[in-house]
Formats: sequence, C-alpha cells, structure tokens
Amino acid sequence: MSKTTKIISWNVNGIRAVIRKDAFLPFIEDEKPDILCLQETKAQQGQAEIDLPEYEEIWNSAERKGYSGTAIFTKIKPISVIYDMPGVSDGELTDSFGDALGEGRVITAEFEDYYLVTVYTPNSKRSLERLEYRHKRWDPLFLQHIKDLEKKKPVIMCGDLNVAHNEIDLARPKDNRRNAGFTDEEREGVDNIVGAGYIDTFRHLHPEDEGQYSWWSYFAKARERNVGWRIDYFFASEKLKGRIKEAYIRMDAIGSDHAPVCLVIE
Repeated sequence: MSKTTKIISWNVNGIRAVIRKDAFLPFIEDEKPDILCLQETKAQQGQAEIDLPEYEEIWNSAERKGYSGTAIFTKIKPISVIYDMPGVSDGELTDSFGDALGEGRVITAEFEDYYLVTVYTPNSKRSLERLEYRHKRWDPLFLQHIKDLEKKKPVIMCGDLNVAHNEIDLARPKDNRRNAGFTDEEREGVDNIVGAGYIDTFRHLHPEDEGQYSWWSYFAKARERNVGWRIDYFFASEKLKGRIKEAYIRMDAIGSDHAPVCLVIE
C-alpha cells in the first residue's frame, strides 16, 4: 500500500484567537495532518502557546504586529524554505496600503518530489480600491513565482486566494457580480492559474458539488445559513493529477470565519 500525505490549509484569522477558543489543538488531533499550512496567523513565532513537538514550525510573520502572516507546521522535514517571492524587486508590490512583501504572505517549502506553497492573497478591499493592484501586480507576480518553481519540480499551492472562481463557488453569485472576491479581474487570476496547468483539486474530485464553502461573513448568521464562499484552495501541478486521492472542506471546524481545506496525495 503506497503512503499518503495529508496536507491541510486553514486561514485561522488569528492563531491566538483560535487557540483561546480551544479550537486549534482538538482539530489537529482529529485530522492529524502531515503538513499544516496557516494563513492570517496575526502573530510572531512564540506569541502563541502551541505544543506540537512532532511538527517543525516555519513562520513568515508580517512586520506590522497582529496582521497577516503565514506559517507551515510539518512532520516531514523540508529540503529548503523560501520566504515571500524571490525575484520581485523592492517597491514592485507596494501601494498606498503598504508593501505585500513585508506582510508575510508567502512561504514555499521544498520537499522531495514537489514544492508546497502557502499564500495569503491581498484582498481587493470593499470598494475595490486594490483591485487593479491585485489584477495587474500581485496575481501575475505570484503566478510567475509558481511557474519558476515548476521548472524544477511539481508544485502544490494552497491558501486563501480571496476569490470565488465560478458561480458554483459562492451562495449568491448574481448579488456579488461586481463585489470584491467575485469580480471578473479576480476570477481571471484563477483562470490564469488553471490555464498554466494547475488543477483545482477540490473541483477535480467534486465537479458538481454545491454548497461547499470555506468562508462566511460574520454578519446575518451567514455561516448558520451557509451563505458562503469557497475562497480557500489547493492547486496541484498536472504532473501530480494521478496522485490526488482526497480533497475536502471541514465546514464543521470552528474557531475562524474560514474552514480548513484538506488534500490527501499519494
């Protein structure tokens, strides 16, 4: 029987808050991931009381305290770790809202037969003030980072992309047609990832499943009513297609406004 690896991605919306709600360790004990990728940690390493001795911790925290940040907890020792996006020059991702390269938004861990990238994509803001930045700068530069890695070995990419790709991926597509997270420009960013040969692993295994979401607004009991969005993903290189065994969303997992998304590969 060939060995499988379980990878989980979760936007925790503040790791300390999830721990305080007693939602973090019970979830880890339940799922027992080999690798756990976190977004929006909002903490520096050591600020959160985490007792997971079997995992190696890799943190990329924002320079601004209590903001953004990513982390990877892994039982499998990585060959190398890359922070942010090499090749992106100073100022290239800076706008009036800040410099995304100082916000701890990307970690790449190299393993034996693939790279694993976790990302927390900047959102376009409620009034779309950051839509052009997202469309013309962040999305193309991030995709280029993935393509550069692909030249060496296949890539698994996960995280909060802050966009629902297709109408099936949110509860109210018509109402949100030009809202942040469902604009043509943001959706084009995902089209380009798929066009570059990356598989949306959840849709690969569940092409028609409706009502499967990974984020809900805190307003109007959206989660209780399942008025949600699928904005958290696992993408995998075409070369890994035959190794995708499971892809699912733990919609019942509490602690954050996002649900963990999970991938099992052979």
